[in-house]
Amino acid sequence: MAVDGIEHLSASTVSDALDRLGIPGAMSGLAPLGPSQRLRGRAYTVRYVPAGREAGTVGDYIDDVPAGGVVVLANDGRTDCTVWGDILTAVASQRGLAGTVIDGVCRDVSRALSTGYPIYSRGRFMRTGKDRVEVASTGDTVSVGGVQVNSGDLIVGDDDGVVVVPARYEAEVLAVATTIATREAEILDDALTTGSLREARERHGYHQLQRRQEAK
Repeated sequence: MAVDGIEHLSASTVSDALDRLGIPGAMSGLAPLGPSQRLRGRAYTVRYVPAGREAGTVGDYIDDVPAGGVVVLANDGRTDCTVWGDILTAVASQRGLAGTVIDGVCRDVSRALSTGYPIYSRGRFMRTGKDRVEVASTGDTVSVGGVQVNSGDLIVGDDDGVVVVPARYEAEVLAVATTIATREAEILDDALTTGSLREARERHGYHQLQRRQEAK
């Protein structure tokens, strides 16, 4: 599940690379549960639907998520009941999962905050999802934060939020993101040395970094 070349890249830089390539990836409305969170790993998708007459399962999928994986829960942005809590956090942490992304809310957040387990969601709420929602599928394409996520896609999160990099464009996105990160570091160093941000941006082609190019 390791991802080469991603540790030094921020979610913002990856988002810029996605924008440059015209690839949707920024998950709108999802925020880190606590400060200084970092998330890197491959998605394991889970889709929730409203519960039917027969009670359905809400969390047994966790046994199938590989170490280093990111649990991505599509719950249609619901904030009236949770799909992640204390037991799931404890098991996920013990199994070495990289974190959890929820298009919805979580609860029992004290364990995640105390252990540093990364969670990105639309907030926290105490009411259980049992008998309110159920797992409809795992491993399928889902919509989270207004973007499409497939199992195996790269998930990158930090204090600024969380983005998804489609696996088919991963090498291209990471190459562009690395170029952006390197160039911006040069611009910053130049500006602090010379005292002119305008001139530093001109010298290093800052505005070219934002110019749109189509992904191949």
